[in-house]
Amino acid sequence: MADTWRPARLPKLDKAWMASALLLLSVALVDTPQTLPTAQFALGALLHTLPFVLFAVAAVATIKASGAETLLAKAFEGRETRMIVLAAMLGGLSPFCSCEVIPFIAALLAVGAPLSAVMAFWLASPLMDPAMFLVTAGTLGLDFALAKTLAAVAIGLAGGLGAMALKRSPVFSDPLKPQPKTCGSSCCGGVTKPFQGTPKWRFWQDAARRETFRTEAQANLVFLLKWLLLAYLIEAVMLRYIPAETIAGVLGGTGVWPILLGALIGAPAYLNGYAAVPLVDALLAQGMAPGAAMSFVVAGGVSCIPAAIAVWALVKPRVFAAYFGFALIGAFAAGLAWGAIA
Repeated sequence: MADTWRPARLPKLDKAWMASALLLLSVALVDTPQTLPTAQFALGALLHTLPFVLFAVAAVATIKASGAETLLAKAFEGRETRMIVLAAMLGGLSPFCSCEVIPFIAALLAVGAPLSAVMAFWLASPLMDPAMFLVTAGTLGLDFALAKTLAAVAIGLAGGLGAMALKRSPVFSDPLKPQPKTCGSSCCGGVTKPFQGTPKWRFWQDAARRETFRTEAQANLVFLLKWLLLAYLIEAVMLRYIPAETIAGVLGGTGVWPILLGALIGAPAYLNGYAAVPLVDALLAQGMAPGAAMSFVVAGGVSCIPAAIAVWALVKPRVFAAYFGFALIGAFAAGLAWGAIA
């Protein structure tokens, strides 16, 4: 008889939880007395942010359960300039992650939505959403959150109008990569009218929508908690072990150099927008210039891996390069503006 025994498959470990555990373990090994203060700092910061997190989770789950995202498609109808303005505004407010946006954007491009409006949405969308706004306001202050929201919309507008002005140039002509002709309903070839239907605001009357609310709320709560915990642990370590004069010497002071450096560092170094908020808070406490903080979060938000993949998956490299260029220029401008008024 053949041996049919198979080893049990171990559960997949989440990278964020593992990173938090390893970071705390490293502190325990290197500086044992600092272990408890590090954990206390992270948990205290998490509790401080928790009301904002819970409100944001409820808001996003309500939007998903009611089907309010169907309103998003209306931004891509009508005159091109109107589409750009609405796409930039909705991009800065929509609660969708980059992965969810890919099939939506692919469908819009397939049915003829102008690249300029899509570019406006693409640039604004990774920078701000309801949860991001509340987490940012709770940690960095309402003024910073409002300024970042305005920056998101402004960068979306600038990128959309720039793409419209240059749509006949070699950069933006024939912008799409070839798509598989056999893809399913989640690809551009299988969707003709994305996000159809009418929102049902009294979603609690429908069992399926109540389940959507529950699953979305649970998933978003776990997502935010795991990344914020990791970020607050890193913040505690940074405040403890990285000299403030080091940060102040590199990213502090006045002038354009700290702002430019913030954008250039933020673009490749940024993986998660929620985790970045506490890190920027720690950098500011150690002497980072306000303008550099703004350019860091803006450049990093647009160029972070999920957002970049969403663009790279659908358009040709020259269009992706334009997207990246719009992001860096916009981040630098946002940093200059915030540095002047902060």
